[in-house]
Amino acid sequence: MPSTWPRIYAIVARIPRGRVATYGQVALLAGLPRAARQVGYALAALPADLPVPWQRVVNARGEISLRAASHHEVVQRELLRREGVGFDEQGRIPLGRFQWRPTPKLGARRSSSRSASRRSGARRRRRAVRGRGRR
Repeated sequence: MPSTWPRIYAIVARIPRGRVATYGQVALLAGLPRAARQVGYALAALPADLPVPWQRVVNARGEISLRAASHHEVVQRELLRREGVGFDEQGRIPLGRFQWRPTPKLGARRSSSRSASRRSGARRRRRAVRGRGRR
């Protein structure tokens, strides 16, 4: 098992009943930005004895991703319906209504917009000095 998979499983385990998260969202929360496929691989290899609600992870369009074994989509859809997750006419989950939005942990460091602005300003100045500034 790759060393990042336990982090992925820990994030998925936090998704509450009646909510879903996208593969990319789970990757980002696990500290693995742009690793949505890795989340898919981890969930596909999920050991049966781990109580991780794999069904709560969907793609960025709110769709259940297709797998090699077709019965998994039916099982996933039914599990989500039992939890109260709704689907629209196209079979998609309205993410605006059902997507999990975790609250930041108390005491977690957040970069202020002021410091982020300072950093981006410094980047612009360095680019301009090197001749790569936007004109």
